[in-house]
Amino acid sequence: MTQTQTTPSAAGSQQAVIEAKDLVAGYLPGVNILNGCSLVAHPGEMIGIIGPNGAGKSTLLKAMFGLVKIHSGSVTLHGEDITNNRANRLVQMGVGFVPQTNNVFPSLTIEENLRMGLFLRPKKLQERLGAMWDLFPTLHERRDRSAGALSGGERQSLAMARALMMEPKVLLLDEPSAGLSPVRQDETFIRTRQINKTGVCVVMVEQNARRCLQICDRGYVLDQGRDAYTGTGRELANDPKVIELYLGTLAKDVDEQRESGQA
Repeated sequence: MTQTQTTPSAAGSQQAVIEAKDLVAGYLPGVNILNGCSLVAHPGEMIGIIGPNGAGKSTLLKAMFGLVKIHSGSVTLHGEDITNNRANRLVQMGVGFVPQTNNVFPSLTIEENLRMGLFLRPKKLQERLGAMWDLFPTLHERRDRSAGALSGGERQSLAMARALMMEPKVLLLDEPSAGLSPVRQDETFIRTRQINKTGVCVVMVEQNARRCLQICDRGYVLDQGRDAYTGTGRELANDPKVIELYLGTLAKDVDEQRESGQA
């Protein structure tokens, strides 16, 4: 399956914020989930990753964040090799990651969660707290509430805010709308775009393929651990083969997810 042909964007002349090249990676020795997967994100871009279940979307993010062993290929951050670096080191270097589940400390309050996000730079605590309260006013209103008492959408906002406390250069989001109601999904997508507009490069894995392609600058369609198609969000959303092979199936998955979604 060939990749979609696209016109190089202006971002193509800039040094990539983060780039993965020909990644072969997996959770077990000899069992690879990624089989030569590549991705590049330039300053200010919002990148969407879509594809069928089991395609390796979440594995790609985890490999880039040092949580899955990369057997061959490379990951660079502003040209510096960060392949298989430890996650805590990557956070210090400017890579933020928000997993799909278990992404907050439920026994801590909202503010305590955010403080945990900046334990490496305590001198900037008040400045970063202020920035997060501005970006997430609802969290400010409920800052003394236990994270365990929050709705799914509120937890997702808190997880994003905590990752942003360290002022990452790139934010990796693993299915931020999963399990949310349609209204909360829309709020999450709007919030993600707002984060991107502050200058943070965003790379997002998302099951809601159509909505993802609507808001992303560029997208990648993964299939069996490889890039099947890549292009701008609009190009992919209107590509007949992408629609035929992926968007119909993914839309059905999202509809089923919405039926069981939570606020």
